[in-house]
Amino acid sequence: MSVRQTWAVRQDGGTTSWFDVRLTFADGARVDALAVLCGEGVRIEDVRAEPALSLDDLAVLADWLEDPLFEACVTAAAGGPPAPARRARPEWPRGREGCRLVAQEYRAAQEAGADAVLAVMRATGHSRRKALRLIGQARDEGFLTPRRARRGTAGDG
Repeated sequence: MSVRQTWAVRQDGGTTSWFDVRLTFADGARVDALAVLCGEGVRIEDVRAEPALSLDDLAVLADWLEDPLFEACVTAAAGGPPAPARRARPEWPRGREGCRLVAQEYRAAQEAGADAVLAVMRATGHSRRKALRLIGQARDEGFLTPRRARRGTAGDG
């Protein structure tokens, strides 16, 4: 489900916001809706579906959409980060403390025989590339041993 805020109107100390909502299913079916966030509630003003929905399907759709749609609309209207129930990145300290924690996660995964980079990715919420960068910083800070000795320096023959 994708939710995109299209416009907002401020009036009498409150804001009414409109959102374009799109649901795309694996079989190619699609539902487009116009949702309105006003006060504490979200309403659906317009629904277009391909293939068309029956009244029973529409009732089930409303039940299925209610919580995720409200959460997405409130989050988008607030301009904030995704709500914690969604895939929010955990708080992770920066600098030396962050490097120390990365090293702990890395070593714990190694001792358990698990993928150490994946463990750092899960702990930090970052991509593989960023996790590798954090592991490198932990090595530079001395929390992890160097990866490998460099071979073949100039002058070796």
